[in-house]
Amino acid sequence: MRNLLEFLVRYYHWMLFVLLEVVSAILLFRNNIYHGSVWFSSANAVVGYVYEKGAEVAAFFSLVDINKQLTQRNFFLERKVNQLSRLYAEATADTTAAERIELDLLVKYKPIAAKVISNSLHSADNLITIDKGRSHGVDANMGVACGTGVVGVVCVASDHYSVVMPVVNSRSRISCTIRNRGYFGYLTWQGGDTRIAYLEDIPRHATFEKGDWVETNGYSSIFPQGILVGKILDVSNSRDGLSYRMKIQLSTDFGKLRDVCVISDMELVESGRLMQIARDSLNNKN
Repeated sequence: MRNLLEFLVRYYHWMLFVLLEVVSAILLFRNNIYHGSVWFSSANAVVGYVYEKGAEVAAFFSLVDINKQLTQRNFFLERKVNQLSRLYAEATADTTAAERIELDLLVKYKPIAAKVISNSLHSADNLITIDKGRSHGVDANMGVACGTGVVGVVCVASDHYSVVMPVVNSRSRISCTIRNRGYFGYLTWQGGDTRIAYLEDIPRHATFEKGDWVETNGYSSIFPQGILVGKILDVSNSRDGLSYRMKIQLSTDFGKLRDVCVISDMELVESGRLMQIARDSLNNKN
């Protein structure tokens, strides 16, 4: 007992220093979402590598379901493109116009395939880590989608990994519209069930039906128009009674999420590159 007391007295300052360091780190990462996401969310290579290997094992057992989802989604998209091309051709008597419009959309946005290597579902501030970063063309504020719909937005990117703020994050806000209706609002998640979100601020004069599909409206540079979000399950009044609040069943199953695409806006990337060149040129002159 005496030896223990002597040891504690002799190394008291060192033990106090270590204790204060641990407490400071806990307070920093718990109360600062940005630092916590950068350090703990695996944008660093070491933790990212461990996550990646674990995700490869899990992905092997989910390939059947994923392939089924992608096959169904591709079939739906092919039917939609064929129907739109036929209707446009009949209306304009121009069989190449629809193809030109489709090609313009494909040129503007470049999809970057990525795999999910870490995915949290039980927090108010869920985050997803993917195996692509700046060296692959991924950067912050790029949209992320999968074969069944919207996933989220990249919030942090390192050279080889990126962290995505998914739709099922309490801080997420994505502008959406009701398909073929023209009314738009913003999508939020209130916690709890990761298959349910809410579309806020739909005007009172809007006409719609339960079961209508909700999709991105293309009013920002993050998502193009028409990416599926989910369908309307129920409708209620907002808290102030001035608009509708819609309960949405999300089309993306975040519990089975493995393969995603980062959506790169080529025009925005090009304009950003030109701005950087201009800044570098001005700095060199100075």
